[in-house]
Amino acid sequence: MASSSTFSGSDLEAYNAARAALINEDRALRRDRHATTTSDEEQLQLEAQADLRVRAIRAEEAATIWTQEHENIPHPFPGMEFLTGREIIVKTKLFEILSRMPKGALLHCHLDATVNAQVLLKLALEQPALHVRVAARITHSTIGAVLPEFRALPRNEYSLNAPGITDELYQSDSWVSLANARANFDVALGGPEGFDRWVIGSMMINPTEAYKTHNTIKKVEWSARIWEKFQSTFIVSTGLIRFAPIFPEYIRQFFRSSIEDGISYVEARINFLYKHMVGEDGLENIPHRDWLIMFDDVLNEVKVDMKAQGREDEFIGARIIYSTIRFITPEELEWYLEDCIELKKEFPHLIAGFDLVGDENELKPLIDYMEPLLRFRQRQKEEGVDIPFIFHAGETLGDGTPADNNLFDAILLGTKRIGHGYSLVKHPKLIETCRQKGIAVEVCPISNEILVLVASELTGLSTLGQLARDSIEHSTLEEEEKQHALHAWERQWQKFISGLLE
Repeated sequence: MASSSTFSGSDLEAYNAARAALINEDRALRRDRHATTTSDEEQLQLEAQADLRVRAIRAEEAATIWTQEHENIPHPFPGMEFLTGREIIVKTKLFEILSRMPKGALLHCHLDATVNAQVLLKLALEQPALHVRVAARITHSTIGAVLPEFRALPRNEYSLNAPGITDELYQSDSWVSLANARANFDVALGGPEGFDRWVIGSMMINPTEAYKTHNTIKKVEWSARIWEKFQSTFIVSTGLIRFAPIFPEYIRQFFRSSIEDGISYVEARINFLYKHMVGEDGLENIPHRDWLIMFDDVLNEVKVDMKAQGREDEFIGARIIYSTIRFITPEELEWYLEDCIELKKEFPHLIAGFDLVGDENELKPLIDYMEPLLRFRQRQKEEGVDIPFIFHAGETLGDGTPADNNLFDAILLGTKRIGHGYSLVKHPKLIETCRQKGIAVEVCPISNEILVLVASELTGLSTLGQLARDSIEHSTLEEEEKQHALHAWERQWQKFISGLLE
């Protein structure tokens, strides 16, 4: 290829040729280059027509919807922050099309953040054993700062007549039945509906928190305040989700919503930090083994139901990435690793891999756990199981920090995929290694604010199709299962293309 020093003022033709060659060479490295889902010429033409239609819709909406004024959304643009722009996004034709698109596998999700908070609260209100307490009485001045704590109590500890959490007689940290707390919530704070808004708000991050009040100046520390808010949503919901009567229905809701979103296979991270779930009797007596039994039962029920509807192509199945949190000691990690091995031996079809989760900037880096992690690989050989690491790593804006260096350790430990990994771009050797070893990066659009289709002039249906196909390719499914999932997805993709053109 000609270098810039070889061009003169009369070499425009040579320059344009060199420019086209460089662009082509660059785009040839894109994952979606020449991506097709079929070798059938007629189907290829249909996909090309569908792609043109989507691009036309994108251009039209960019020139109309995204140039209009919208109440409470100043200066909208297609690639804006999702939580701010969601009200516009969900009304677009492009979003409606993508909602119907078969998306393949969901490889990065935390189970405790997968079900709509309103649905979770509704499930909780059906359980008389559930109680709530707060550190200080809820008033106008405290409602924005005090978080609820939920817990199922044994029947002999029910507090049916206790003062409500907004009552002047309420004593800090005393349990109140969930139903009574809601029914007796101060009318001045919205009554029962105000209670719902408060609880749901405690399990979600709103745009103001995400982009203003909790978005700190010290970006290199990855916004500690937003991490605090993020973690608090899990702390609040855990008392509801980790209750045996709710857990199966929660999983069912997760599977159903995934199917509605066009997801046909799931690998969900489940946090096994708590060694027991609270049972229907209000006691912590449900071990991890029973969690997997509940997961498996619901999974089979949903698959049977989908098959009965003639929709088995739409849901291939689900597996679990066993996770615990980075604040435990290396000695404590030994217990969880052995627990993971035992569960894999009994439920080989459910355990997909192992991960450590939590704020990488504040909690322990992978290097601190190196001894038990290396021993874990040896123990797998001894027990005849295969549990790949699927590590969160490089979820940081730092460069050369312990969180950033997690990328080196994750790759050296043989991670199958990298969760987030957005500091990976600073490491050309690691990028090359990921390409060579086929290590996929789990980019989470909402979490990392990286939208795809509307913010690119190059991205089209072929890109989205390749992402969906890659998601299945980089799953932990066995080869035969993977091929079955890919063929099922191809059939769904062809239906989607045909529907888009009708």
